[in-house]
Amino acid sequence: MQSVSDLLKVLQDQWPLVAQNQHPKGLYEPIDYILQLPGKRIRPVLTLLTAACYGNYHEAIEAAKAVEIFHNFTLVHDDIMDEAPLRRGNQTVHHKWDLNTGILSGDAMLIKAYQCLQQYPPEVLAPMLQLFNQTAIQVCEGQQWDVEFEHMETVTIAQYLQMIQYKTAVLLGCAMQMGAMVHKADEKEAALWYAFGLQIGTAFQIQDDYLDCFGNPDTFGKQVGGDIIENKKTFLYIHALELLSEEDKQQLLHLYSLQPENSQPKIEAVKHYFIQSGAAQKALDAVQSYSDQAFAILDSIAVDESAKAPIRALAEQLMHREQ
Repeated sequence: MQSVSDLLKVLQDQWPLVAQNQHPKGLYEPIDYILQLPGKRIRPVLTLLTAACYGNYHEAIEAAKAVEIFHNFTLVHDDIMDEAPLRRGNQTVHHKWDLNTGILSGDAMLIKAYQCLQQYPPEVLAPMLQLFNQTAIQVCEGQQWDVEFEHMETVTIAQYLQMIQYKTAVLLGCAMQMGAMVHKADEKEAALWYAFGLQIGTAFQIQDDYLDCFGNPDTFGKQVGGDIIENKKTFLYIHALELLSEEDKQQLLHLYSLQPENSQPKIEAVKHYFIQSGAAQKALDAVQSYSDQAFAILDSIAVDESAKAPIRALAEQLMHREQ
């Protein structure tokens, strides 16, 4: 069984093959740039690890590439929508080049993802395309809901969970199910890999909401309190509004109407309401619940435990990020 670090090296050798030294350079250099930026590569690694449970992981490399190229395509376009200057500590594509380049290179990346999948024989490609297309449209729907939530007065937990599952978790599920599909795993068993990825992805995103408020700034990798500064309607915010007294609820709503020059007092005040209301604990409980459900699904998959061990270890690592 290959280690995660071994698989990351395998994948790293693949990225230059996608767009390097292709012309016109104005189209392909930005693609090569975004794919070569350092990242965790969780999705393609999970594709390869799942495939390795059934046979040679090499047969899943094109599927893994498709997932990661698609993921990075969404990042290029998301950065344009968010007017973000940085991605992984480096300039975003549209800032390093220009807006039109970001749009066109992103479009080309989506096509490149499909070109990876077309390497598979028809009996594998047909169900894989159905899953990939379903996932792709759900990611777009999740992004749109995220945008619309900014202008909605009330967002329910059910709406929020569907948004994070579509925007984030479904691609994890897709990555794992495609890894099983490569080796023509039983259809029901392949669906279990999807379910596992969906639950882990949901837990990861709720944990991200929690760490955004209460994480260690030295290890979290993003600005702590960023969601509060941007007035994002997160898992904690939605629960806090449900649980606070009317007076405290109005105070929280008021805080979320402000954009102070010094954001630290606002961050601390909001965090106080998240703790006082019990919303912070609800987030931790939800992370544990979704994680437990995920590992129960993993236990139910009829694959040798030694083959599942690297997947279990990676998922546990994701669920135990430092606070």
